[in-house]
Amino acid sequence: KRPPFHSLTPRDARLAYRMGAEILDLPRAPLARVEDLEAAGRPARLYAPSTDKLPVMLYLHGGGFTIGDLETHDSLCRQLALRSGAAVLALDYRLAPEHRFPAAVDDAWAGLAWLHQHAAKLGLDGSRLAVGGDSAGGTLAASAAFFAREQDLPLALQLLITPGTDSDMSSDSHRRFGEGFLLDAKSIEWFFSHYIDADQRSDWRFAPLHADDHSGLAPAAV
Repeated sequence: KRPPFHSLTPRDARLAYRMGAEILDLPRAPLARVEDLEAAGRPARLYAPSTDKLPVMLYLHGGGFTIGDLETHDSLCRQLALRSGAAVLALDYRLAPEHRFPAAVDDAWAGLAWLHQHAAKLGLDGSRLAVGGDSAGGTLAASAAFFAREQDLPLALQLLITPGTDSDMSSDSHRRFGEGFLLDAKSIEWFFSHYIDADQRSDWRFAPLHADDHSGLAPAAV
């Protein structure tokens, strides 16, 4: 019985999302390392299940490029680190509407490059690198895989959890499930309109399926 996101201001939507984000999550698991730091000029949080020199994944949270933060995805990132045995660096990228497209993309790419360069200083293995995200974060993670290919970064994996990879909202599933479910069509358009102009939505950085060449990308677990 919560109001839909599209009926709220971005500020109120962020508060509502933070209050409800972890209701169905596991309790925040204790880890050997949980450290707040700055990565590529943005707040970040490192999770690691041990103090060993672990592989590391840059994680980008969901929230339609408009809501979400380090707190909303804390439990999830702890579980990813705990269950994978890898370290996870969650990045608090800039949000719309204060920062519209491609600000979030720029932050994601800068964060991945920073992590590769600074992993050793964190006691991690920057040669075993992954990128992951859910929903809008999955979009950013997928776009970061193209950046890694072009910059010759040693990206081993894309972890894409319900990623947005296309900008066309006319699919059968959009029509069938556009109302009455967790994420409705009006809220998707609310998120999109805060983040990106309509004439920019074919840009592959927003819709990675639109990229001309998908060869040579890191393997994706979807």
